[in-house]
Amino acid sequence: MDILYHPARLDYGLTTFFGQISKTVDCEVGLETVADDPYRFTLCVKAPVPEDLDQAKIVVVKVDGRTLQGSVRETEPLQDGGMKLQVEPD
Repeated sequence: MDILYHPARLDYGLTTFFGQISKTVDCEVGLETVADDPYRFTLCVKAPVPEDLDQAKIVVVKVDGRTLQGSVRETEPLQDGGMKLQVEPD
């Protein structure tokens, strides 16, 4: 199944030795549902992705006039250099 990507603003939070760090990136994202957990959603970020995105603990994405946010539960690199993040909404 092909993913339909849309321009988005992605804010994500990292936990470091120095505390929380927030970062922002303009990118293209696609949204998918999670088959075994309809409460969660999958955020597919098109390459190129920030090198530290796989370490994100929280995300806020603004896409198509909507704002979605939540805690990152799983990450998975994609073959094309993109990344999937499974998110549990707040």
